[in-house]
Amino acid sequence: MSGTDEKRVVWVGSSQKDLRNMPDAVRSEIGFALYEAQLGLMPASVKPLKGYKGAGVLEVVENNDGDTFRAVYTVRFEGVLYVLHAFQKKSSRGIATPKKELDLVEARLKEAARHYAAHSAHAKAGAARGGPAKKG
Repeated sequence: MSGTDEKRVVWVGSSQKDLRNMPDAVRSEIGFALYEAQLGLMPASVKPLKGYKGAGVLEVVENNDGDTFRAVYTVRFEGVLYVLHAFQKKSSRGIATPKKELDLVEARLKEAARHYAAHSAHAKAGAARGGPAKKG
């Protein structure tokens, strides 16, 4: 795969800082999974985000010393991988993603859509043709 096939990565909100604050082993695993996704692959540690209404929002789940860490991203937008959120799951109720984390993902997904519409040649080309901006 050539370098031109790689999706551009855009970090939304504090997602990059939050990932950098995770343990080294977790950062490495999540970083590699994001790189695979950037190449258009489906990493083994990735699954659709449960509790989220809609496709194209995925999560990487990594465990380390009894703690669970997650990174949520979307590939809904052509040519771009938006990293929406990175966090340590602290819920004591099973494996479900806490509502406050899902709410943040939703807000950042909307922010990613605005960014894509403002910065993407694909979105601008659709608007120039008189059609709606492509939103994935």
